Amino acid sequence: MNSTADLRDRLKATFAWRGDRTDARSLADVTGWWRDPALLADLGPALGDLVPEAKPTVVLGPQSRGSMLGALVATALDIGLVEVRKDDEPLADSDAWLQRTTPPDYRDRHLSLGFRRGLVKGGDRVLFVDDWIQTGGQALATRALVEAAGATWCGAAVVVDGLSDTRVRRDLAISSLIHVREL
Repeated sequence: MNSTADLRDRLKATFAWRGDRTDARSLADVTGWWRDPALLADLGPALGDLVPEAKPTVVLGPQSRGSMLGALVATALDIGLVEVRKDDEPLADSDAWLQRTTPPDYRDRHLSLGFRRGLVKGGDRVLFVDDWIQTGGQALATRALVEAAGATWCGAAVVVDGLSDTRVRRDLAISSLIHVREL
């Protein structure tokens, strides 16, 4: 893997803000990250290296980008992955799930997050992985799921930290490769 500074430069070079002049705001386009095979190969180990002292036993990643990145991190750390599903529901009455609702996200939505109850167990040490954190809503709801499972929250590793509330960053133990102001 290349240096952290090199990785950050490659993240910036393959990122774009998209929008037309008449749009009220620009939207983040991270699709260049997935197209670059060397960058993609480096993301899992780099995110895992953000929390070397955490010693997680499982990665939780929200669908869809968080589970994609989570798979890369889980592979780099030689541990398993649990996909945190959005607005999903059990397949049958006997399919036991843990579910929590997020506080408002960056689009002012409340999402229902969950996973099958038996996938995260008491004694697990959980690392949350995602591409971007803006409000912390999904991470907060996921931490509540982790606590409901009797597991331990080790923190979160994200590519981009866009949080404006430092308390949320501290409470969730957020580590990032890059801050939004650098993009």
